[in-house]
Amino acid sequence: MNSIDSQITFCGVADLERTSRFWNEIMDLPMVLDQGTCRIYHTTGNAYLGFCQRDDVSVGDQIILTIVSDEVDVWHDRLLKNGVHIEHPPRTNPAYGIYHFFARDPDGYRVEIQRFQDADWNAAIEQP
Repeated sequence: MNSIDSQITFCGVADLERTSRFWNEIMDLPMVLDQGTCRIYHTTGNAYLGFCQRDDVSVGDQIILTIVSDEVDVWHDRLLKNGVHIEHPPRTNPAYGIYHFFARDPDGYRVEIQRFQDADWNAAIEQP
């Protein structure tokens, strides 16, 4: 089996400065690398989000950038206070065993903030 050292999800954006303000200042993710037209932000462990300036960005609902946190309500209040578009208030989704809400970043990407209520998930992430 091949080892994996880290994971980065890259997304194209229309305005890198506006996007950077959102992810760095509002979401409070530290930027770990500025490559000029791409910036990479640390999310957790060895996982990262990268945003790259592109001329023709088409954002659909196919991509969901999910942040897992026990503080779903705190995130909801923070994003609301910063004028971020919220699709719905936090709620339980029994089909997936989560408590969550969806928001939109400046480029229209769906950002989900969720807490797993599923004991299987919590047990799985505690195993090496």
